[in-house]
Amino acid sequence: MRPQARATFRLAAVVALTVTTLSLAGMGLQYRLVENRLQVAQTTLLAADLDGFGALYDQRRIIALRQAIDYRAAAATGDEMLLLQDRSGTVLAGTRSDWPANLPVLGEGFTANSAQVFTDNGQRWLGVGRILPGGFPLLAARSLAPMEHTLAALRRAILGLVLVMLAAGGVVGWLAARGIMGRITRINALADKVAAGALDARLPGLRAADEFGLLETHVHAMLDRIEALNRATHRLSDTIAHELRTPLNRMAQKLSRLHGQEDLVDDLRDEMRKATKVFDALLDISRAEADQGSGGGLVPVDLSILCTELADLYDALAEDKGLTLTQSITPAQMILGDRTLIGQMLANLLDNAVKYCAHGDTIDLTLAATKSGPVLTLRDTGPGLPDEIKSEVFERFTRAERDKALPGHGLGLALVRAIATRHGARLSTPPIEKGFVLQIDWPKLGL
Repeated sequence: MRPQARATFRLAAVVALTVTTLSLAGMGLQYRLVENRLQVAQTTLLAADLDGFGALYDQRRIIALRQAIDYRAAAATGDEMLLLQDRSGTVLAGTRSDWPANLPVLGEGFTANSAQVFTDNGQRWLGVGRILPGGFPLLAARSLAPMEHTLAALRRAILGLVLVMLAAGGVVGWLAARGIMGRITRINALADKVAAGALDARLPGLRAADEFGLLETHVHAMLDRIEALNRATHRLSDTIAHELRTPLNRMAQKLSRLHGQEDLVDDLRDEMRKATKVFDALLDISRAEADQGSGGGLVPVDLSILCTELADLYDALAEDKGLTLTQSITPAQMILGDRTLIGQMLANLLDNAVKYCAHGDTIDLTLAATKSGPVLTLRDTGPGLPDEIKSEVFERFTRAERDKALPGHGLGLALVRAIATRHGARLSTPPIEKGFVLQIDWPKLGL
């Protein structure tokens, strides 16, 4: 499941569960109120029965009470339990022939106080057992089955309503989550484009007059500012390189007119050539960075052939220095790129490896095929990177103190990063016990 889909599902689930929980709490309260009302109603009916029996007893004593119970027993529907016995336990009238085992005889008179819930033959009843004057036991009870059937039906209705609320909450939550996540995905898509180097990317269409619209406005304003600063930086770098390279070339031409100090002239001319190379490298980096995020000028390139050509070219140079250059190139690895820039990047990497490695070291260039695209790895057994520069090794003019005596200005890896980013490749420096390793993950060419 995609991250956006997971986030949408979680938000929809939260909305559905929240709505259902609140509804369930309300229905639970309503259920308790209905249950209490039904219990009060049963108690009221039992009290009314006992009040009627008490009135009849006051008129004609046991005879009237016995007649009333016989009449009620004849018309009983199964929801009433009535029993009148004499002193010896003989049934005088009632709906049953024996006293329930679970209902003790408590108190005297015809009151419903201390009514008890008891079970008889698997059915629950609310009743009282009393001793009338003269020792006559009286039982009056009301079945709780109608109340329980009503509550069971109410529970089923609540369960059905909960399921409906879950479904409705899920649908509403899903729609709301899709709306919110759609807005977030829109901003994330812009962030992905900017991260890929397209600083001129903007969100299309009108912005809504809400918090998301305000966020988009702020993001656009931030990108406008970043783009302006980036253009100013590139423009300044280009201007400095162009303006300083021209007078250096003029000075070199004027030096050719001097005679008698050829050694000094050669030294000065060499220094000027080095300075010109620095400006050329800075211009190359600026151009590569300026083209980041745009696919213009990129064509299918066989990276395998290019790696083989560069490795063969540097093999003789490595051999002259006492180095061993090995290559393991998977054939037909195609990428979308600028062949000249990629060749310049590979040349920089191999040149650095040859320059910093000592006699007996090994340089290994591999190109492997993976599901996500070709992976280029350059590994050597040289001195490696000092800890103090590992975090800024791809920055301009970064050099270790120990390498100050070697030619160079610390622009090689900065150019490598600019060219890799231009092509959407990802640079990494995996840990290694000895030497230096650089891995470049190229995006897969979609054909």
